[in-house]
Amino acid sequence: MSTTDPAALPGTGTAERRLHPMSWLFVLLQQLKQFILPLIALVFFGQGDRNELWPLIGVGVLVVTSIWRYFTYRYAVQDDRIVVRSGLLERSARIIPFARIHNVALQQSLLHRLFRVAEVKLESAGGKRPEAEMRVLALDDALALEALVRRRGQPAPGAAGIDAVDAVPEPQRLLHLPPGEVVRLGLISNRGLVVVAAGFAGLMQVGPQDKGPGFMQSMMSAAGERLVGYGGAHGFDRTDYVVAALALLGLAALALRLLSVALALLQCWDFTLTEQGRRLTVERGLAARWRTSVPRRRIQAWTLREGVLHRLFRRRTLQVDIATGADPSSGQRPVHELAPVATPAACDALVEHLLPRGGWSTLDWIPFPRGAWWRLMLSDVAFATLASVVLTVRFGPPGLLALLWLPWAAWLARRRIAAAAHARNDVLVAVRDGWWSRRWRFAEIAKVHVLALQRSPLDRHCGTASLLLDTAGGAMGSPPLRIPFLPLAKAQALHALLAAEIARRPLRG
Repeated sequence: MSTTDPAALPGTGTAERRLHPMSWLFVLLQQLKQFILPLIALVFFGQGDRNELWPLIGVGVLVVTSIWRYFTYRYAVQDDRIVVRSGLLERSARIIPFARIHNVALQQSLLHRLFRVAEVKLESAGGKRPEAEMRVLALDDALALEALVRRRGQPAPGAAGIDAVDAVPEPQRLLHLPPGEVVRLGLISNRGLVVVAAGFAGLMQVGPQDKGPGFMQSMMSAAGERLVGYGGAHGFDRTDYVVAALALLGLAALALRLLSVALALLQCWDFTLTEQGRRLTVERGLAARWRTSVPRRRIQAWTLREGVLHRLFRRRTLQVDIATGADPSSGQRPVHELAPVATPAACDALVEHLLPRGGWSTLDWIPFPRGAWWRLMLSDVAFATLASVVLTVRFGPPGLLALLWLPWAAWLARRRIAAAAHARNDVLVAVRDGWWSRRWRFAEIAKVHVLALQRSPLDRHCGTASLLLDTAGGAMGSPPLRIPFLPLAKAQALHALLAAEIARRPLRG
């Protein structure tokens, strides 16, 4: 995809336009995805000539519905809004001011790219669903519409439409991932493991109905018995079984990494982060392409991640939380990763560029009390104790070996508390955590919506407290911005200071 001047978008002003002439085909394919299973069931389980016609009738109804949608869907681009009209018997008109649109998402599957069209979603900060879904527009029209929203639809004095939009700076590329970096991303990430786990969980729920829900378990048991039988037939001893098991584990790990690399290439190929004016645009994908644009001011919080494999490759991941009400189940892909993988210097440079007043590289980090290390291993103590009890009941005294985990957990807790710290200046508040896997979480004080001082029963016993800072939005799985283990007096003083700063500043969305 490439940017297009909004003046190239026909139909501006009050004229209404239809979608691309082939849009009905893409709507039909989308509907077939939802009804494919019932249609297949009718084909294979229907009885008699009469029932066998139902799949064809169902497809015919979907075709008519798709064509109906094409002829009844209109949109018009006006000075400061987009007007979308749909329906024939039951008509609706939706007026969407440009100021309400916070994200423009362009999606292209392989079929979209063949027809040079794109699916466009206009998203706001408050809605669970897009403000408008245009399925589909010509690629040039989609890019022109994105450029129009990026410029906020502010026409020059005395001009109408978008032909006279004020000039904005040329796009500036902030980050681009060459193929080698995308391969590193696949080796670092666990995308393959996630897909395999989801597929395995799905297979566990299916199987012949007459064999019950344990069908997959029985298949796995049968496969294990065959492997053991093969080993017995070839005279395997205990050492051979251990070597074979290790070889199978190694092959499985290699296959998962190769799958992760393949998924990374499909999802993040030619990943490009650009900035134009006050908007950030992310474009990525190999067969299917995604292009998502969001204003910088919608970024609420930031997360830097550095896992074990990140450290091996000397890389980090930079993620952001966007103030959007997008529902993950809706298939929307808001901007979440500004840098899926990059060097620490590149990630720091991105933060410094996007938060020029934040002083990220000059933060004065304050360590947490070293004596709080034992609180970090309470979950390990509970787990090891429970495991030792269960194993002792099952296997006798050897089950107590599970308690050997506790010295390792204590060592990890000490290392973790030594690396943990928090920081604050006039713009940012930040927390860092982790030793084995590191994480930095920070946000602008002006973006904080909720500030809470929390004390658990253990906090009251130890004379400590925690500060929880919450911002709008938040991606699924994002860690909280929480400052724990503070002595009560220091926690109250910091709470009062931050509360005063938040109160005197206008809330930024």
